[in-house]
Amino acid sequence: MDPTHTPFPNPFWQALITEQSAIAIGCTLARRYPVDVIPFAALREPTQAAMKDLRDLLAAEESIYVTGDQLPETPGLKFLGHLPGWQMHFSEPIPPIAIEAPPITLLSAEDSPAMVTLTDAAFPGFFRNRTYTLGHYFGIHVDGILVAMAGERIAVPGYREISAVCTLPGHTGQGYAARLLRHILHFHADSGVRSFLHVAAANTRAIELYERLGFNKSLKITFNRFRRA
Repeated sequence: MDPTHTPFPNPFWQALITEQSAIAIGCTLARRYPVDVIPFAALREPTQAAMKDLRDLLAAEESIYVTGDQLPETPGLKFLGHLPGWQMHFSEPIPPIAIEAPPITLLSAEDSPAMVTLTDAAFPGFFRNRTYTLGHYFGIHVDGILVAMAGERIAVPGYREISAVCTLPGHTGQGYAARLLRHILHFHADSGVRSFLHVAAANTRAIELYERLGFNKSLKITFNRFRRA
């Protein structure tokens, strides 16, 4: 890993107490994003008290994701499983951008329904009606249909996470994901921030793409899913 990059072992917490504190819901031990933004929360520390505060932030039967290892069992919270992943940081020269068709466009609030539809085809439930408010999202349209997109999710000082990298089935193999990633890397460089992302450890195809573009694995991270009873 490039020593100039700092891995974030508790990335959602760091975002919710800094760059995205204005939308944070919670207290000193547990915070979450609004339900219509993203289904993620964070703990200051993996303690029983923090888990109880997290439970109290959830509606009945609501499920949410929290990063961390060895989180304590908590009455009223049902553990639904975990997803091992990697945090990857960009540390190579930015790949050049070629002018290609169809063009990449900046998405807006009007595109939110199409963005939800597209991401539901890849990872249902992670992208919500107001996820787009977290940052800049870029897309590729074919015949008026949003077929590929990528954008920004969490933000910490000096860094932005690339997220929602997906392509509609039937349109894969066109290099859309790589084009969008290169576009965002240049956008981040022009904005004076560094790029990082999270990926499921089992998603070897995506990891190979990210490494080919200059991302390096910097930290193992576990996404845990809980539901309030």
